Amino acid sequence: MGFTVVGLALCGLSLFYGLMVEGRDFNDASAGVFFVDQPLGVESLSSFGFGASSIALFARVAGGIYTKAADVGADLVGKVEQGIPEDDPRNPATIADNVGDNVGDVAGMGADLFESFVGSIIAA
Repeated sequence: MGFTVVGLALCGLSLFYGLMVEGRDFNDASAGVFFVDQPLGVESLSSFGFGASSIALFARVAGGIYTKAADVGADLVGKVEQGIPEDDPRNPATIADNVGDNVGDVAGMGADLFESFVGSIIAA
């Protein structure tokens, strides 16, 4: 997953920079004027970094909410309704609880990796 996240971050940065530098409608090929706005491209990368930080924040929060909801559901069904201990294999909600833990860990760590990588590339 790490290489995928880093590869997507690098592709996103490259595409965004390319669009900001040369994808603008400033070029007039008929007059022989080609305008490349490199400072605009570099300045616009800060907005990409802000977006990466926002994605990391919301992915971390969403993973935590899913984890907590699955944990509460498993506890309610197991302890309250059926009277079986927590994380008992007889409780089918235990599977949802384990999936919720994995979603929280993987989504959160992947988002943090994306944000850290994008931030360090922009800072360099």
